[in-house]
Amino acid sequence: MYCVCKEHIELALDKFVDEYEDAPDMVNLNETHFANWDPPVKCDLCEDKAEFLIV
Repeated sequence: MYCVCKEHIELALDKFVDEYEDAPDMVNLNETHFANWDPPVKCDLCEDKAEFLIV
């Protein structure tokens, strides 16, 4: 699972496929809210705002 900014979507997708050998789902964190989980504020790969969840 990766929480990333727009700039790092492609890299996160590549990492996910390499690790799990399956296509991930991509969730826009600006449009989705979770009842029991707060996504990280920052991108996993830089200091920008996390906007997408790759899972």
